[in-house]
Amino acid sequence: MFKIEEAIKLDAQDEISQYKNEFYLMKDVLYMDGNSLGLLSKRAETTLLNLLDSWKTLGIDGWTEGENPWFYMSETVGGKMAPLVGGKLGEVIATGSTTSNLHQLVATFYKPTGNKTKILADELNFPSDIYALKSQIALKGLDPAEHLVQVESDDGRFLSEDRIIEAMTEDIALIVLPGVLYRSGQVLNMEKIAAAANDRGIPIGFDLCHSIGSVPHSLHEWGVDFAFWCTYKHLNGGPGSVGGLFVHEKNFGTAPGLAGWFGSKKESQFDMNHTMDPAEDSSAFQVGTPHVLSLAPVIGALEMFDEVGIDRIREKSLKLTGYMMKLVEHELSEFGFTVGNPIDDTRGGHILLEHQEAARICKALKEAGVIPDFRAPNGVRLAPVALYNTFEDVWHTIQKLKVIMDEKRYEKFENKRGVVA
Repeated sequence: MFKIEEAIKLDAQDEISQYKNEFYLMKDVLYMDGNSLGLLSKRAETTLLNLLDSWKTLGIDGWTEGENPWFYMSETVGGKMAPLVGGKLGEVIATGSTTSNLHQLVATFYKPTGNKTKILADELNFPSDIYALKSQIALKGLDPAEHLVQVESDDGRFLSEDRIIEAMTEDIALIVLPGVLYRSGQVLNMEKIAAAANDRGIPIGFDLCHSIGSVPHSLHEWGVDFAFWCTYKHLNGGPGSVGGLFVHEKNFGTAPGLAGWFGSKKESQFDMNHTMDPAEDSSAFQVGTPHVLSLAPVIGALEMFDEVGIDRIREKSLKLTGYMMKLVEHELSEFGFTVGNPIDDTRGGHILLEHQEAARICKALKEAGVIPDFRAPNGVRLAPVALYNTFEDVWHTIQKLKVIMDEKRYEKFENKRGVVA
């Protein structure tokens, strides 16, 4: 048995441990679900309250006055996110949601012509992305069953980059893939895949929902055409907080597939002309008025990423998940768990424990004061987050899980997920 003293020693060596004090932690709860919804930080609360105050004191003048003028907030927040995805200033904009941004980008870059009519995706991607791709194909008058190609997985956990590249045939018009697989946490080699797509002249984009704020990216350097993400997971922006998108500068000037007036140049937007004068950078891909109240907490949340740097966050994240896997191996080996995430450093910010009783195990964990995440059909996801989780948190989590399994405390629950899992 691994003793808690090792966890305490690792926490004493942690160079960013002080950031735990920046967050509102729930009393007597071990929060291991930051890959679904990050916790509220005091800074995010402050920037939200300051925004509310600007509305209260400035009224409509808040669009151009105050600490964070609303008219420019999407660009301001986009600039703060750019280092996290390896984008240049102007390539990143905070706008929309994951799926609305995907619709915008596919509407922009999916141009089926001749025999190039298909979109290449994968069978392990988050369902919302697949729904959007199918609907965009249908809007072109094409059959999604024929024109959406999904790369298969041999084991239901991982994807082969070589198989993805082999699927880049002459009939592929667009490629959309996840940066990190939402179930297994596999980090795809985006650089390798993007290079292959560029060699074949196929536009390529990535869903970064499970990678932004958890792993570093170099989207500009890799030649990725576009990317999109949410801000409420590892970025801790709050439930429903505004998403983000990246468009490589090589694509500046491409007309947005879904045009809206906030995609206009700032200086001409209020001319009210019926001919759009689009911005010359990623701002052009905005559609409607910014959701200012949902942007505000992201400003405060991002301050810590600027201070710590994504490389140090990644370093601690790997240590946390590595320590958790070591505990799983030595403490839970007799209970039938399978580790479904990569064992090496190609994993993202969470681990996946597979078990036939996963749904009821998650319920038992919640009863024991651990917040996990269930993913059908048999996955328990645990995400120790670098900014606010400790090695001691990880140790206690696995000890609680061991008691649950040893005493079969999960048996009193139905092996069925809740409405929200």
